[in-house]
Amino acid sequence: MKNKMILITAFLLVGFTIFLPVFIVTKNGIAETITITIGVTLYHFIMRLAVGTIVNSIMKNKANHENIWFREKSFEKKLYRLIRVQEWKKHLPTYSPDTFDTSRKTVKDIIGATCQAEIVHEIIMVLSLLPIIVIPFLGGTVALIITSVFAMLFDSLFVILQRYNRPKLVRVMRRFQRIRKHVSGEDDCERDS
Repeated sequence: MKNKMILITAFLLVGFTIFLPVFIVTKNGIAETITITIGVTLYHFIMRLAVGTIVNSIMKNKANHENIWFREKSFEKKLYRLIRVQEWKKHLPTYSPDTFDTSRKTVKDIIGATCQAEIVHEIIMVLSLLPIIVIPFLGGTVALIITSVFAMLFDSLFVILQRYNRPKLVRVMRRFQRIRKHVSGEDDCERDS
């Protein structure tokens, strides 16, 4: 997915570079529409790549899942059943599948990655609304509002996915920890003291 996003961003950049001068020279309405459409789409791709890169360089998938922000809320299980997360989650693309690969990562690492992915998509949700600010300068009110809101809603699916998966992963990690303690005899030592 990462390579596809970079490739699409490159194509959009080329398209924007071609159409912007055409629009500036011709003041043609079609060139204007194409330029704005490509420009806004380019913004969404560059912004997503930049947010992911910046957050990864800061957090390095080491977020504390016990932080209150990442803890499961009382209403979430009912909400996830209502919106049927189990049915659609498998259809969402994964930007970096290796990050969530259980054969290469520990459960704790994957939990940290879910926290980081949640933060990335929450930031993207907010930044998806930014194009609305340029409406007074560019026009295209309906198109900019629709694309911004749909982009924000799309990223909310990834936030939901991370929040849906994390509690299950935490339970698995805790089960492994209890088994490890029991096998190593730590439980017996604690009772003897």
